[in-house]
Amino acid sequence: MDAAIAAGVDIPNVSEWCRVNKVNRRTFCRHRARIESEGCWQPRSRRPKTSPGQTPPGVEAEVIRLRGELSPDNGADMIVAELRKIAARDGWARRGLAVPHRSTVSKILKRNGLVTPQPRKRPKSSFRRFAYARPRDCYQVDATAVRLAGGAPAVVFDVLDDCTRLLAACTAADAETGQAAAAAISAAAAACGAPAIVLCDNGTAFSGGRAGGQGRFARAVAGMGARIVRSSPCHPQTCGKVERHHQTLKNWLATRPAPADLPELQALLDDYRHWYNTRRHHTALGTTPQAAWDGAQALGGPASLPRQDDATVHKLTVTANGTIKLGRLKISLGRARAGQHVTAIRDHDHVTVYTTGGQPIGHTRLDHARTHQGTLKPAA
Repeated sequence: MDAAIAAGVDIPNVSEWCRVNKVNRRTFCRHRARIESEGCWQPRSRRPKTSPGQTPPGVEAEVIRLRGELSPDNGADMIVAELRKIAARDGWARRGLAVPHRSTVSKILKRNGLVTPQPRKRPKSSFRRFAYARPRDCYQVDATAVRLAGGAPAVVFDVLDDCTRLLAACTAADAETGQAAAAAISAAAAACGAPAIVLCDNGTAFSGGRAGGQGRFARAVAGMGARIVRSSPCHPQTCGKVERHHQTLKNWLATRPAPADLPELQALLDDYRHWYNTRRHHTALGTTPQAAWDGAQALGGPASLPRQDDATVHKLTVTANGTIKLGRLKISLGRARAGQHVTAIRDHDHVTVYTTGGQPIGHTRLDHARTHQGTLKPAA
C-alpha cells in the first residue's frame, strides 16, 4: 500500500481498493496524509522516545572498559562480578545505579561488536550440571601440552576438586609420564588432603601402559587410600571440569611472556593457581573456588566415601515401543529409538536423556502422580 501511494498511483475508489487489498481505510488515509505533508513516504524508526529501563551510559562504558581490562577471562559473568566490586566501592546505590544482569551485559557487548557469534555452540539449556556433594569427594586430573619460549614442548598437570573447582595442584613436567602424574596427585594431597576418588582418562600416564593399571600413578593413589575411576574411551565429557579448566589456564598463560624453562613455567603456574583459586569468580559456584572450599560444611576423603543425593546416572535400553523406565515411571523416546542404549541423568525430579555419544536427546520433569510421563522436551 505504501509503495502504491508513494508512486502516485491514482486510486479513484479508495473504499474498493482497501477492500481488495484488505487494508483498513483509516490506515490508508493516515499514510496518504503523511505523504502529502512530507512529500514522500519513508519508514520511521519504532524506537520509543524514552527508555527508562535502558542501561545508563556510564555503566555501559564500564562494561566496555572491563571487556578489555579483564582479557582473556572477560566473559559476561566475570564482568558482572567485577561490576559488583566497583558498585560497592563507588556507592552506586546512592547514585541510583544498579549492576546489570549478565544477559544485559551480553547484549551490551553484542551491540558494541565485542562478541564473536558462535551459532554452532551448544546452548547452556542442554546441559545439566553434575558435581560431587563435598570437597575432596573427587579430584579430576588431566594433563595439557604447552610450549616454552624456545618452542620446546612441556606438559602441565591440573588437579581440580570436583565439588568446589579448587585447583589443588598445577605442576609442570617435561613429558606426560606416570612419574609426573604421580607427582601431581601427591602435590594435591599434600596441599589439600587426599580425595576419596581420583577421576582421570585412559592416557598412558594414568593407566600405566604395559603395567596394566599398576603404574606409578596408580600406586600413588592407592598409597593415599583413594581409588581411581577412569572415563569411558573417547568420552572427555566425563572429565569435563578439568578439560574446560585447560582453556582458562592457556588463556592466562597467553597473556604472559613464554617461560624459558620448567622452573620458570612452574613459577608462572604457582601465580596462576593463587589467582584462579582466590580471585577468579567461578560461574557455576557464584564465588571463588577458595571461598567455596572454605565455606563447605564437611570434607570427604578416603575415610569418608562420597555421598551424592542430588543426581543419579542410569544406563538404559529403549524398549520395542520406544520407552525407557525409571522405576515404575515410563518416558517415551519414540519407536525410532527402539533398541538403542541411552544414559539418563536424574537430578531430583528433573531427567535429561543422552545418547551413548553424549548428545542430549531431551529432558522432562517427573510427575509421580502418573506412570506415563509423555515425551521429552527438546534439549535446546
